[in-house]
Amino acid sequence: MFPFLRRRPESPVGPAPRNRGRLSVMPEVLLRRLVMVAVDAALIMGCVVGAFALRLQDRELLFSSLEATDQLIPLALICGLPVLYFSGWYRGLTRYAGSHSMYGLLPRSALMVLTLLLVNTLCGAPSPPRSFWILYWILFTATAIAARIVLRDLLLQQLGRSQIVIDGRGELRTLIYGAGSSGLNLLMALRNDPRFRLIAFLDDDGRLHGRTVQGLPIHSPTRLPELIGREDVTQVLLALPSISRQRKRLLVDQLSHRGLRVLSIPSLSQLASGRRTVSDLQPVAIEDLLGREPSTPDPRLLSASVQDKAVLVTGAGGSIGSELCRQVVALGASSLVLHERTEYSLYCIERELRDLNDAAERPVRLQAVLGDAADGAHLEAICRDFGIQTIFHAAAYKHVPMVEANLCAGVANNIHATRAVVRAACRTGVERLTLISTDKAVRPTNAMGASKRICELLIQDAADCVGTAGPVFSMVRFGNVLGSSGSVIPLFHQQIAAGGPVTVTHPAITRYFMTIPEAVALVLQATGMATGGDLFLLDMGEPVRIADLARQMIELSGLRVRDAANPQGDIAISYTGLRPGEKLYEELLISSDAVPTAHPLIRRANEHTHRPQGFLSLLSELDQALRSWDHEATARLLRQLVPEYLPESRESRAPSTQLVTPTLEEGP
Repeated sequence: MFPFLRRRPESPVGPAPRNRGRLSVMPEVLLRRLVMVAVDAALIMGCVVGAFALRLQDRELLFSSLEATDQLIPLALICGLPVLYFSGWYRGLTRYAGSHSMYGLLPRSALMVLTLLLVNTLCGAPSPPRSFWILYWILFTATAIAARIVLRDLLLQQLGRSQIVIDGRGELRTLIYGAGSSGLNLLMALRNDPRFRLIAFLDDDGRLHGRTVQGLPIHSPTRLPELIGREDVTQVLLALPSISRQRKRLLVDQLSHRGLRVLSIPSLSQLASGRRTVSDLQPVAIEDLLGREPSTPDPRLLSASVQDKAVLVTGAGGSIGSELCRQVVALGASSLVLHERTEYSLYCIERELRDLNDAAERPVRLQAVLGDAADGAHLEAICRDFGIQTIFHAAAYKHVPMVEANLCAGVANNIHATRAVVRAACRTGVERLTLISTDKAVRPTNAMGASKRICELLIQDAADCVGTAGPVFSMVRFGNVLGSSGSVIPLFHQQIAAGGPVTVTHPAITRYFMTIPEAVALVLQATGMATGGDLFLLDMGEPVRIADLARQMIELSGLRVRDAANPQGDIAISYTGLRPGEKLYEELLISSDAVPTAHPLIRRANEHTHRPQGFLSLLSELDQALRSWDHEATARLLRQLVPEYLPESRESRAPSTQLVTPTLEEGP
């Protein structure tokens, strides 16, 4: 009779969990519906009497009218409950009953009254006063809505308690920072979530203090210590999607220092695109707090070197190379060759780009090529076969300690690959070649930085040789990017997850940080404005002290730093000493002759005078030393090729102001 209550045969591995849940939940659902039917039946009977009472003020007249129309209450039940049932009134989830479902009662209750009127007339029964029908409709609609609201709140309270028992933890007493439209939407989304006990709003706008939103008071942020102590607040939700990065960094720092867990709603762009909703709360990522506000790209410069062009990216599977590929596809290149030595990295980026291509209006012709960028003959064949017009050379060994420990392999890879790419570009008529360089090429204290400086010199020498008759050679130099392979941030995440300690090489060490998408967008724009032999410098913003970064990442994880001031903390920061070749400070300039460009965050520095005498002959000697795996000769020749290379240096001084990244205040 009731097929939904029949048990199915158990599977060989045990009973089906879904069936067990259905059998246990179904009686509870039926019980709740019976309760709602009983409530509505009582309301129908009460509203019939109430309508008479409102119409007939005299008690004797009221009782006589009820006696004369004694058939009205049974007819109201017979007509009303089926109308409510078959119109779907009992199909909705009471816990989510809102204004939309409440408004849905208006036509249903009107249909109830009309049905009762029709049946009562057809039965020939005595008819009540005409105003009775209006009063009955109004009374039932109002009381039924009120009953649903009360039932909803009681049910939510019951579900919240059961959730707490199941999870074994109490509600998270929570503040919402931001009483604007995003804060209101977040409040509505979390009202029915038993995990959150919403206490109040915080907002910087003094005009809102003392007022309420949906029953929650709005307080000044200065009252946060009082609220933490009085209400036992454990977390804060940031409902500020358009907040600046600097302001967000300050807020998160203040909140996390008080031991509060900080969650944030998605950014304005994610909300506008529909990819995320306000209720998609997530922990604040350290990447959201570092660096400068993202710059607005110049569309003309951005697409100048790639739109409708055949593009080759070496090192396409790396952090910078893969983002170059994404943006090249988005900008409408005619074809893109992904060149990569690591098979799995190439597979991953090709698969991702093909998915992007499937959704694009103008798909880009993609070709994934396995190979070594130092193989000049292979590169020349690629450039000829695919008619390459623009090359981005991102393939390199970049991990400082690894290259220090494998000197010949690291130097050979970086220099030979750059020389092979330059030769292929010159021999096949490529229009543009851009080298991805690094701030570690400036006054290098490690072999990786020295090798990248030699790569810059190779580009400058090629530009001098071809003049205006060959490819437009250029270089873009920038510092650390967030989330790159070998970045300190993933390492800190791993160390925090393992319980620490978090290792920092030196208390004073600083680094520049920029997001990978912004760095690549600036590289593309610099390539678009290159004229030949250009060395472009990206404004990396303000340097970040790595010790402060480690502390903030620990606090963002909801933990406390264990140090002398707080011996009961969770995770310690350990200082291990500078690694071989590591600098305290990174620089982006060798000389101070950098000039503004058409983009406020890009400057041009021509450093041709730094190429040493006998550059090509020294390179030939370096080739011989590398072929012989002669580490001593390689190190000696690196010092000759890059006179400013000081491998013994473990400097602790800050560079002079004329040598650090310019502030760009005098830009165009």
